Amino acid sequence: MDFATILGFVVGVGLVGGAIFMQAGDTQTNPVVFVELMSFMIVIGGTLAATAIAFPLKEVLRIMTIMGAVFKGGREELGPLVDEIVDMGTVARKGPKDLEDALDNVRNYFLKDGLQMVVDGYSVEEIRDILGTRVEYREERETTEANLLKAMGKFSPAFGIIGTLIGLVFMLKGMGAEGGGADMAGAIGSGMATALITTFYGALFANLIFLPMAEKLLSQIITKSTQQNMITEGVCLLQMKKHPLIVREKINSFIPPREWKRAEPGAGA
Repeated sequence: MDFATILGFVVGVGLVGGAIFMQAGDTQTNPVVFVELMSFMIVIGGTLAATAIAFPLKEVLRIMTIMGAVFKGGREELGPLVDEIVDMGTVARKGPKDLEDALDNVRNYFLKDGLQMVVDGYSVEEIRDILGTRVEYREERETTEANLLKAMGKFSPAFGIIGTLIGLVFMLKGMGAEGGGADMAGAIGSGMATALITTFYGALFANLIFLPMAEKLLSQIITKSTQQNMITEGVCLLQMKKHPLIVREKINSFIPPREWKRAEPGAGA
């Protein structure tokens, strides 16, 4: 689980909710006024409808799965992966049979596929082309998912404004039928508050849910691509029978210096 996403969501909801309850206490107002079913329907229903127009239906139907991926995708440290690739390099220098026997201990599916290509005798160019193509099209698929959430983040404030305009129209129409005086002033205040709740919903969903989730997905895409490009380079070096020390130094280049893995004295023979 990605605890940063969960923490951010909980803190965001807590701060907004806390501000509402504090202000409600100061003004002697019931905070339930912020629960408005029609406003919710306009914002969420309109956002989903616009998203269905902009994207294929099969992608829209996966919205909950896409949002769930944001909470699942924690950042994987790349340092331990460097050690694993180097260890596989030591095994690969012994022979394909030894490497094949070691595949059962490899958990990363992308690394496992690459090592299997080494066992099967693929050339360096073939390995780089196949794995590179997988990275490229995975990025395209996942970027489409992030763009879907980003589009929802743009649509929801717009439908919030639409809902507010609808509320204002009915409020102004009602004012024409009122007798005036204090009753009209009260009706204006109540109607304006109800109309603005829709804008509140649109801004809240956009800036606390849809847009942050889209940015988190884009961040995950970059991290995963870095990891897979590092694996691709490592596997190619293994196929070229490069010394484990060379493999380590080359793939260290893909990660921040603070995560660099150094060889232990006497290792890498």
